[in-house]
Amino acid sequence: MDPKAVEALIRAGLPGAEVTVTGDGSHFDAVVISPEFAGKSPLAKQRLVLASVNAEIKSGELHALSIKTFTPAEWAAQSA
Repeated sequence: MDPKAVEALIRAGLPGAEVTVTGDGSHFDAVVISPEFAGKSPLAKQRLVLASVNAEIKSGELHALSIKTFTPAEWAAQSA
């Protein structure tokens, strides 16, 4: 897989999310910014993202995915 394919999967699972993925073919790092994360626990946010790539993880096509999740407000605060 390439990073753009992983980004597309996450965007399909979380419409309206801003997604950036870097990686080397099987190990990826994702930053996901979505208003859907508001009020959710860190674990719930991770599960939302993982649900969008579950088939690829089960097949072994996607081996490792490190995820950082933010609401737009959290992202703005961190970027300031």
